[in-house]
Amino acid sequence: MTQPTASPTLDTLFKRVLSRQPDALALVDPANKARVTGEAPRHLTFAQADRMISALAAHFIESSLPANSVIAVQLPNTVEFALTVLAAYRAGLVVAVLPLLWRQAELTMALNRTAARAIVTTSRVDGILYSDLAMNAAAEAFSIRHVCGFGTDLPEGMFSLDDAITRQSTTTRAVIQDGRKAALISFDVTSDGFRPVPRAHLSLIAGGLAMSLESDVPQGATVLSAFAPMSVAGLASSLVVWLLSGGTLVLHHPFDEDVLEQEIIEHSCDTLIVPAQLALRLDELDLAARMPSLRNVIGLWRAPEQVASSASWSARRATLTDVYLFGEAGLFGARRTAEDGSPALIKPGPHGAPRELPGTSIAGEILLTPRGTLGLRGPMVPVAAYAPPPPPSDSLIAPPPRDFVDTDYAARLDRATGALNITAPPSGIMAVGGYRFLAQDLQEWARRLGQGALLTALPDRLSGHRLAGRAHDHGRARDALAELGLNPLMVEAFRDRTNTA
Repeated sequence: MTQPTASPTLDTLFKRVLSRQPDALALVDPANKARVTGEAPRHLTFAQADRMISALAAHFIESSLPANSVIAVQLPNTVEFALTVLAAYRAGLVVAVLPLLWRQAELTMALNRTAARAIVTTSRVDGILYSDLAMNAAAEAFSIRHVCGFGTDLPEGMFSLDDAITRQSTTTRAVIQDGRKAALISFDVTSDGFRPVPRAHLSLIAGGLAMSLESDVPQGATVLSAFAPMSVAGLASSLVVWLLSGGTLVLHHPFDEDVLEQEIIEHSCDTLIVPAQLALRLDELDLAARMPSLRNVIGLWRAPEQVASSASWSARRATLTDVYLFGEAGLFGARRTAEDGSPALIKPGPHGAPRELPGTSIAGEILLTPRGTLGLRGPMVPVAAYAPPPPPSDSLIAPPPRDFVDTDYAARLDRATGALNITAPPSGIMAVGGYRFLAQDLQEWARRLGQGALLTALPDRLSGHRLAGRAHDHGRARDALAELGLNPLMVEAFRDRTNTA
């Protein structure tokens, strides 16, 4: 009796492309990487990337990281991120992605909640010493046994991965490549607070399929990703879309508009993945004429309630696919019509990828919950991670398990069209770009600053919200929040707004 074939992992997808075209260009660093991290940009073929992935995987194994243990990663959008993630999977590890906006307080909480055994970072990003942040957070996480990083001037006690990546180690470990195994832990904020969200390889691949098939990314595409990779959407829209297409992944560290245009032209990119507001801004600046190689633009909406009121897409050479993001719970995409460039109607029920093929099991299902909120179910949705706590009851019969995730986004049905309209974000949750937090946390941090301090979130058309603070001494407030290890968005909310012009 033959054994069933294991379902693919991201490393399996990489090796499939490697076997077909080892000398094809695989990964391209941001053109301004020297400014971002102080390191020279890399251009890697699949064979070169494979050797580096194996070297990093050998280092993780030799560092006594057990199979299925968690390795935390806080890296910018450079080739080191892709190499580290794929190396972790080759070594049988689970990757926990840590957003670059996070500072010591959030890093420490994430490391302790996931029992991470190692953390990978880089020396600096945009002048911030991330190596020091990682060392300080690791000192407060009892599970951390190995701290390593890329770049120069690493602090004492941090192992250099630039040394590991060039070694010719033959150390390997037998790892069953099964897509049902845990692959990723990302982090969300719901009304119940901070929430780690684990995912299997198949769930990640389903998210990438939903984007690539809906937007019709061709095989062998040259994809430029300018979306921060430290989330399920970021990973699916960069690594997964790239591996599914078997082409080239050009990376851009958000955001420099001139560098972005230079990279698209230099590498003849046909697919662009960016935050949706940026895509619409490029369209206003005559994207079609300035970047004629583009054929597909994938715009990711962190605030999906804004899609319906967004501007029409005018570029005719390139199609725009709106990707609705719901924190770390899931996503779905809808390509805009060529006639008027307006957002496509979203209807509840099963949807395929592409969306116009209903009934397929690839993408999932959209539903309106009895609470009047949008729910998601399907292969990419980690239902167990969002399961509500069991209600107090004297009954010995447990309630039936819920097979969908309630995103808490308010929604309603349009009786005329049957379309589902997303009307408001989750109550009590603030979002500044990709950074989500509870509204009550703002007041808690403001109270720590003493009497008269105020920290609040104001509505913002582009990022959802923006932070603003008031204190008797703004400079002292900034220093106090920085010492507490808080996110720079909170620290800079107390910047001096005096107009000195």
